[in-house]
Amino acid sequence: MAATGSEKQGTKAYYVSTPIYYVNDAPHLGHAYTTVAGDVLTRWHRQRGEKVWYLTGTDEHGQKIMRTAEANGVTPQEWCDKLVEEAWKPLWEHLEIANDDFIRTTERRHTDRVQEFVQDLYDKGEIYKGGYEGPYCVGCEEYKLPGELLDGEGEYAGEKLCPVHKKPVEILKEENYFFKLSEYGPKLLEFYESDPGFIQPESARNEVVNFVKQGLQDLSISRSTFDWGIPIPWDEKHVIYVWVDALLNYATAVGYNENPAKFEDTFPANVHLVGKDILRFHAIIWPAMLMAQGLPVPGRIAANGWLMVGGEKMSKSNLTGIKPQDLTSHFGVDAYRWYFLRAIAFGQDGSFSWEDFSARYTSELANDYGNLASRVAAMVGKYFGGSLPAATADGEAEKAVQAGLAKAVAEADRKIGEELDFQGGILAIFDFVKQVNGYITEQEPWKVAKDESEEGRARLATILYTAAESLRAVAVLLNPVMPDTSQKLWDSLGAEASLGALADQRVQDAAEWGGLPAGSTVTKGAVLFPRLEEPSKA
Repeated sequence: MAATGSEKQGTKAYYVSTPIYYVNDAPHLGHAYTTVAGDVLTRWHRQRGEKVWYLTGTDEHGQKIMRTAEANGVTPQEWCDKLVEEAWKPLWEHLEIANDDFIRTTERRHTDRVQEFVQDLYDKGEIYKGGYEGPYCVGCEEYKLPGELLDGEGEYAGEKLCPVHKKPVEILKEENYFFKLSEYGPKLLEFYESDPGFIQPESARNEVVNFVKQGLQDLSISRSTFDWGIPIPWDEKHVIYVWVDALLNYATAVGYNENPAKFEDTFPANVHLVGKDILRFHAIIWPAMLMAQGLPVPGRIAANGWLMVGGEKMSKSNLTGIKPQDLTSHFGVDAYRWYFLRAIAFGQDGSFSWEDFSARYTSELANDYGNLASRVAAMVGKYFGGSLPAATADGEAEKAVQAGLAKAVAEADRKIGEELDFQGGILAIFDFVKQVNGYITEQEPWKVAKDESEEGRARLATILYTAAESLRAVAVLLNPVMPDTSQKLWDSLGAEASLGALADQRVQDAAEWGGLPAGSTVTKGAVLFPRLEEPSKA
């Protein structure tokens, strides 16, 4: 679950992970969606004053990687090195992902610990040798149940297809080592019952519970038909099944069997963010492995939906993969970070379109938010020489704005920080932005400015202070979502000189009215969200 009050100031870090991503190709919008969500979540908790650990990385073993490397005429390690350094890490830097660690499953800190973990399970009698034959999807790196498969049509007529990749499965027959997963079905069901929030959303939880109730099969944890993987320590003719290898990154990256203090300080994760297509691995196999080892299970498995284009899941295999840079070059990085969390309810499938992004950018970012910041800075400059005046004539209108801010802060903190409802939290903040816009429209400071009496000047000062102070809070609240834009607004308000760094501001304290001191130098900087140019190609 989310961090408790004791954890916030204690030793346990608020630990969030993304999946580690296959490096068979460059990242697309689906990968970036999950990673940005984790970044916003961890930035939010940092601005609560909590200790945070954010992990992402790459999954570099398995048959899929081996075949991709062979098709490109290089070794698997060369392929992984190239993709990680030229595609994955640069994109996360471009998107301002503030991860604390980047784990690669080909690193010794991971491979050695995976062998120790599996050896320990073997020594405990949790692993045995056996044979298995069944349909296998290389794309998923998973044996499929016959009932899951689709009947092929057209070029695949007469074949059985993976329901995720829509490509024929292979029938594999191997002598493998098996983990006694079947014995953990009752324990898992008991655990799910005791912690209903462990799997989110509820639809995902129901899917997992129903699957486990049908009975679990023992898990093949080794492969012997190829060698690109971590060798089984007691039988090097076998390599460890890539999913067992991959799931253990959440432990090896934080010091399992290597740095006990760090492991105690971090493990288990508070939140594993995963795509719904890999939910079962994380919600069934991973906790069962931890139970077998006597380790604590994670707090929450949060499954996000698929990004859809033309009704199809976005992926390289169905040619709907879109590079994030295609969008950031047009809309900007901050708008990109904002859009997907704003437009799609986390946990549900969502459709992307260029037209929807453009419309929301213009309406909400440029018109509502960016224009508000520009107007306020311009009026403080015009009427008070850029020095923020003091508010001395507060009335009911100002009290309503202050109440609106308190509501926005509480709602955004609960929705983003606790419920992982990014859309709801962002909407709460933008409802407040709209309220401040309405306040300025109603108060008409440009008309009040014509009254040069003492009362008139006091009223004008109060209106502009109220608007600027509201923007101070908005900059704090939106900093986890749009860090570059928020910093520009923070600088425009002259807040750094009196309040310090934006990253040090606490989201839960953003509603404390009067934070921005009178006399702050307000400047009209660059437009936060410039007018969009027509794209060269849609």
